Amino acid sequence: MNKSQEWSLQSIQTEINALHHKPGALLPILHALQDRFGFIPSEAIPLIAESLQQTRAEVHGVISFYHHFRTTPPGRHVVQICRAEACQSVGARQLEAHAKARLGVDYHQTTPDREITLEAVYCLGNCACGPSIRVDDSVRGRVTPEAFDALLDELQTRPLEVMA
Repeated sequence: MNKSQEWSLQSIQTEINALHHKPGALLPILHALQDRFGFIPSEAIPLIAESLQQTRAEVHGVISFYHHFRTTPPGRHVVQICRAEACQSVGARQLEAHAKARLGVDYHQTTPDREITLEAVYCLGNCACGPSIRVDDSVRGRVTPEAFDALLDELQTRPLEVMA
C-alpha cells in the first residue's frame, strides 16, 4: 500500500534542511520528498531552489528528466512493469499492452478511482522470472495477463463494513 504522508511547507522545509548541505543535494532531497510524501509537491520547487541557490527551472528540469519522480500523488497502489530486455523477451510487451488496456491508463497515469498508478521500470533484478512487476514494495515474477487481472481484482477489493 502507498505509504505517503500529508505534506506541509514546514515538512517540506524539514526534509530540505536535513540534506541541503550535502554535495549534490538536489537528487537526495527529491528522493527524500518522494519517499515521505509519495510525490514531489509543486510547492517544494521554490523552496528547494532557494535553499540550493538554483533556479526553479533547474529544479523542475531535474524532476521532469527522471521518470522516477512524480509531481502528483500516486494511487493507492503503484504497479510497475519491467521493460528491460530480459522481460521483453518473455512477454513483457504483451503484458504492458494488456495492463494499459485493462486499467485504461498509460504509464505515469492513475486510474480515475485513484486505486492504481501504472509506471515503467527498467529492471527489477528478477530477470530469470520475467515478465516481472512490482506492486508497491513486492516484486512478482512470471506475470501473465491472467495473473495480472487476478492481482488487480485482489488490489481493488476492499472489505465492506456491515452496519447492524
